[in-house]
Amino acid sequence: MVRRLVCLDMDRVLVDHLSTWQYVYDGLGISNEESFSLYNQGLLDEWSWIKLDLELIKSASETPISDHRLRSLMEGMPMMNGWRALIQHLLDHEVFVAIVSGGLQKTARDIAAEFPATTPWVRRWGGIDRHTASERCEGMDTRLHVFTNGWLMDSALEEGGYGIGDYGRYQVQMNGKGAIVKMLQRRLGVSKANTAAVGDSMGDAGMFEESGCAVLFNPWDDRPRQFAHHVIEEKDLRLVLDCICTAFGLPKP
Repeated sequence: MVRRLVCLDMDRVLVDHLSTWQYVYDGLGISNEESFSLYNQGLLDEWSWIKLDLELIKSASETPISDHRLRSLMEGMPMMNGWRALIQHLLDHEVFVAIVSGGLQKTARDIAAEFPATTPWVRRWGGIDRHTASERCEGMDTRLHVFTNGWLMDSALEEGGYGIGDYGRYQVQMNGKGAIVKMLQRRLGVSKANTAAVGDSMGDAGMFEESGCAVLFNPWDDRPRQFAHHVIEEKDLRLVLDCICTAFGLPKP
């Protein structure tokens, strides 16, 4: 059987919002404009950017902000049209699906939890956390592979629950997504020709370069067009699914 893989960006692709980070900032009434500007000027690396933004999030509350509160701030995340149909159809046809995003892990894990496996949760490379599996998957694993950034839980708080750490979770480099795609290809036994990638920005160019079918969806600007095989500007992931089915020779919905 031919093995196939589809790698999906999350922010502005699966999620219909500027970013999952921005969704949290909006909920807290804060802005990361300063750190964003420093990063764009080359004065801040990505690891330092994450730490600075976590410091900003923690400073938004007079009392220590908890892991539970951050999770609750991300409820109601606006999702892109056709996200569920895209993933379900690919899984129904035995295609491996991965989320590869610099966005926050909470939303990526919630998406993954919508597609539970038939095997119990285990800690694994590209898996979800025990909390998500317990709360959203009835203790089962997910069929998806998940690679994201975000926060890490810290020590217990006096008022209950757990705080968030200073250093954060840094799995996905802005310009390093191609390396994750290559690792997935090796581990899953998938060729470049049988890999598709979907993204919206130059941060996804690395994924595009490692894929036989590169789909630029809802483009942030024109720079990634040169790396894409297909460009879809209408915000409907069912159009992406149609494109991937054609490329892979899969039945269309």
